[in-house]
Amino acid sequence: DWPETGRLALYLLGLRATCPPPEPGHQRSLVTWLKYYLEEDWAGSRRHGRPLTSYYEYSLGILALCVHRKRVREEVIRRLLAAEHHGRFRPAGGSAVDTEAVAALAFTCLERERLVGSRLATELRAAQHALRRRVVEAQGPDGFFGNVYSTPWAMQVFISTKTCQKQPAYSRAMAALLENLDAFSTTATMAQLLPVLHGRSYLDIASMRCWEELNTLKPISPAPLPEMPAGNMTVRLLVECPLPECPQHQLYDQMVSVPIGAYLLDVLKAATAQEPPDFTFDIQDTPQGPFLSRVLGLEAQQQKRSYWQLLSAPSTNLQMGVAEYRPRDGETLILRLSEW
Repeated sequence: DWPETGRLALYLLGLRATCPPPEPGHQRSLVTWLKYYLEEDWAGSRRHGRPLTSYYEYSLGILALCVHRKRVREEVIRRLLAAEHHGRFRPAGGSAVDTEAVAALAFTCLERERLVGSRLATELRAAQHALRRRVVEAQGPDGFFGNVYSTPWAMQVFISTKTCQKQPAYSRAMAALLENLDAFSTTATMAQLLPVLHGRSYLDIASMRCWEELNTLKPISPAPLPEMPAGNMTVRLLVECPLPECPQHQLYDQMVSVPIGAYLLDVLKAATAQEPPDFTFDIQDTPQGPFLSRVLGLEAQQQKRSYWQLLSAPSTNLQMGVAEYRPRDGETLILRLSEW
């Protein structure tokens, strides 16, 4: 029953990019569903003052419709404009570069494809400039805009507005990405990175001439994966809940033994098999890979703006998900129920 705004938006973007044979009935149906999800998504504003999913998914929905050159009701666009104007994208003291970047791409697309009137186009242009400025301000010493995964989204903003040559922050981000390509190991993250490496953005999908596209995809034999050294390693697993609803701050503290080269997800699975069997967790499949949704019976709930934060002690945010991060021997991993 939950609106599938983001998932359907990504599917429609991918569908347009693959230049499929014309199936007007099928695509019209998907577009209609996405428009419906955008309206259902905003029904959450009556109670929470924001979309039921997130501003990220809401922005993706508008972007996907624009790339398909479908008009969006002005009220739908103005909801996103109002959120940008009042600074609702960013949590208190936090960063939301990916949301700001997707919203900027959506605004740029609507203006470029002339899907709005001149007055609204002027407002969209001003909002896009403001968002681009915030993205630059979010660049850290490591060169990333926010983190490694939000950086490709941010770079697409500069590409789509043809400002990458004028922006030194873009060059620093590209250098940082090229040094961290191994972080992009899922289909969804690679789909965000690859256009940037070729100097393209998702907005270029709208102007593709499918009849001129060459079929250059050729199957290749994958290179063999490097062998991991044999043996086990031990990591310390902590579960923390500093929120008011948790009577105890630290809920779990155990050493866990796993094979060398194991992923964080393997650590969690090994913890459930240990004695005493008091560790539990659940994951949710998302386009970005497995998402940690519940630990020790405590659920991360989007309605309550809570999530399970992954850290390496004492306070380093992991830049990868549970299925991508490989802990080091002796490392302390922290699962912390946090609010955004």
